[in-house]
Amino acid sequence: MPFTLEPSYDDHPRLQGLVVDLRRYLHEELIPYERERGLTAESKLDRPTLEHVWKRSRELGFYGISLPPELGGQGLSLWELCALKEELTASGAALSHSVLGDMGGPLRAGSVVRYATDYQLERYLLPVIRGERACCFSITEEDAGSDVRRMTTTATPDGDSYILTGRKVFSSAAPFADFAIVVARMASADDTETYSAFLVDLDSPGCRVLDGEVPMSGQQMEGDLDFDGCRVPAANLLGEVGQGLRIGIGRITLNRLLHCPSLIGAARRAWDLSVAYSKSRIAFGQPLLALQAIQHKLADMATDIYAARSTVMATAARADQGANIGVEANMCKLLTAESCFRVADQAVQIHGKAGLTRGHEVEQIFRTLRMFRVVTGTSEIHKNAIAKSLV
Repeated sequence: MPFTLEPSYDDHPRLQGLVVDLRRYLHEELIPYERERGLTAESKLDRPTLEHVWKRSRELGFYGISLPPELGGQGLSLWELCALKEELTASGAALSHSVLGDMGGPLRAGSVVRYATDYQLERYLLPVIRGERACCFSITEEDAGSDVRRMTTTATPDGDSYILTGRKVFSSAAPFADFAIVVARMASADDTETYSAFLVDLDSPGCRVLDGEVPMSGQQMEGDLDFDGCRVPAANLLGEVGQGLRIGIGRITLNRLLHCPSLIGAARRAWDLSVAYSKSRIAFGQPLLALQAIQHKLADMATDIYAARSTVMATAARADQGANIGVEANMCKLLTAESCFRVADQAVQIHGKAGLTRGHEVEQIFRTLRMFRVVTGTSEIHKNAIAKSLV
């Protein structure tokens, strides 16, 4: 596929049609909807606002589009899903995370469907796919980020239930979720390391959803979960005892890949804004775009976007063929996080004082892309994983 900043998928008619329809929805419906309500990337979101997007996105066929047809999706490949995810953030829409179901929706829950019982599907996961309920995924703790085995949240068997005690942090979508997929350490007299995953209703006695810290992106979508003797029915054990890390880390590996097109889209948005600004901003009697220094910055930005997109799409294609992409997913996240942040940094430089001003879109993109050099694994963690796998 030849490089263009706004990709065309002429050789893939289904994908091209979806991209055209998605762009139309974003620019003709979603972004005007946000402007009418004064919504920005840093707005505190309420459930009715999100449910409107879930419902409309489902009507248009986008909500959960990557799920198999038997679950209401269109069975998109990861390669196709990456293309759509890039379009979402490239649009600049504040609610782009809710169109496909990334934030609390079917993309959050879809990867665990294969572990679910019939009861769990009917009670928890299918309502999420239909846009009726929302979920969050909780594995991170204050002292257990990349080193998840340091988690101290425990699950103690008690008759036909488990008792959860501990605290999870940085749970995306927790403020408006109905239930959480929680990974906890099984209580053991000999301190054996066994981890399991549970579906936990967030209105259960002993469970509190607390305001999480606002990340540097300013997006208010994180929450902490506090468990103080929270009783979870045995029927809510997801998979088998001991499968918790497989469920959690398997999802994290895929997430590392699927975060990448969103970062590329944000970088593309920064590039678009920089081109528009450099055309309209007059300095020393000519547009900024006439200056070779600005042209070189734009060339570097486009090259970084091309490198990241090519790597991510090639890896997604390999995953679609059934390949193990453990190493490549780390490479994708490392390359994309670093190169897209460079794009944002250049965008701030081109915008000058405007790019340093709180509330300016370029400044917000800069903060968001800086954050993703840490989120879902720091760049250093990815380098460690790559080296360990290859050497």
